[in-house]
Amino acid sequence: MFLAEFTNNILAWFPRLSTPITLLLVATVAYFFGRRRSETSSGGAMRSRRELQRAQAVARELENISELIRKHLSKHHSSVSRFKQRVNRLGDNNQDADLREVFREAEQMLQPTIQFAGQIANAYDQIRQQTNRLMAFTDARTDPLTGVSNRRALDDNLSGQLALNARYNVSFTLAMFDIDHFKQVNDERGHLCGDGILQEVARIIDENARETDTVVRYGGEEFVVLMPETDLEGASHFGNRVREIVAKTLPVTISGGVTQAIDGDSSESIIGRADAALYEAKTNGRNAVCRHDGEQIESVLEQAVVEQA
Repeated sequence: MFLAEFTNNILAWFPRLSTPITLLLVATVAYFFGRRRSETSSGGAMRSRRELQRAQAVARELENISELIRKHLSKHHSSVSRFKQRVNRLGDNNQDADLREVFREAEQMLQPTIQFAGQIANAYDQIRQQTNRLMAFTDARTDPLTGVSNRRALDDNLSGQLALNARYNVSFTLAMFDIDHFKQVNDERGHLCGDGILQEVARIIDENARETDTVVRYGGEEFVVLMPETDLEGASHFGNRVREIVAKTLPVTISGGVTQAIDGDSSESIIGRADAALYEAKTNGRNAVCRHDGEQIESVLEQAVVEQA
C-alpha cells in the first residue's frame, strides 16, 4: 500500500521535478521496497538472475525515456528562450514590423509546443508501464508457489499496454497456457506432485520469455504471458516452443492460445480471445497451440505448414 501511494505521488509531481530525479525515485523506491521474497527452492539462484536481468531491462528503458525527454526539453527550452528575447526587444522598440515578427514566431512555436506536450504524456505513460513492471517484483504481485507474477500484476501491466496501444498504436500480444489433464495428475500422483509440475511449467515459460515479458500464474493450472511489441507470428512461435519443451521434459503436456491486441480492445476482450484459442486447442486433442487473429482461430502448426508450402 505504501509503495503504491508513494509511486503515485511521485508521478503526480512529475511535471514539477526534473526527469532524471523522478525516474531515479520511481525506480529505486519500486525496486528496493518491492524486492521479492527470499527464494527457498533449488532454482532460486537462477530465478534471481532472471529477476536481475528484468530489473536491468527496466532500468535501460527508464534511462532511454529520460534521455529522450532531456533532448526534447532542451530543444523546447531553446525555442522558448529565443521567443522571450524577441518579446523583450519588442518592449524596447515597439514597431509594427517587430510585432508582426513576434506573432509569426509565436505561431511557429505553437506546433512544437503541442508536440512536446504529447511527448511528455507519452513519457508519463511509459513510466507508469515501467513502474508496473518494477512493482511485479513485490510479494503482493507474486504467486507464492511458482514465483512468477499473479493476476494483480497482470491487471496493472495489461491496462498499461492497452493505454499505450490506444494512444500510440504500440502493439502487444497475449498467450494463455493450460496444463492438460491436471486434475488427473493431482488425483493420481497427489497435490505435492501437482505443485511440482506447476513450478516446472512456470520455470519453462519464464526462462523462454524475454525480460520485457510478464509471466503470470492466472489461476489454478493456467498461465498468461504478456508480450509487449510482439506480433502474432512471434507470439505463435513462442507458444509452440514452450509447448514442445514441456512435452519433451515433463510428464505432462500443455495447450495454448495466443492473440494480438486490436483496435478497441479491453482486458476482457483480449483475454477472451486468448481463452477461446486455448479452448480450441483443447478441443482439437490438447498438446497444441491455436491463435486468434480477431476474426478466426487456427492451429499454429497448421499455419506453419501452409507457410512452408
